[in-house]
Amino acid sequence: MSESTLERVKRLFIDKLALNERELVPTATLDSIGLDSLDKIEFMFVLEDEFKIKIPDREVQINTIQDLIDTIDRLVVEQADKTGSG
Repeated sequence: MSESTLERVKRLFIDKLALNERELVPTATLDSIGLDSLDKIEFMFVLEDEFKIKIPDREVQINTIQDLIDTIDRLVVEQADKTGSG
């Protein structure tokens, strides 16, 4: 069974930013878990590599971990459709 998006994102937060798993609940804001603006930008690159997606710079509003999960899931489907139809 493959990891869920939430599990993968949690693993990345722990591996790349040394965050505590107990803090990584879907309703937690990125600010509340200690990410500053540079951390957020760098983590978006990590997510793009992990999920093989491109996160738009301005079109996405991400405040909570759940926002992040929803955005990743949506982009994976959208971008897979685009690459699969060519």
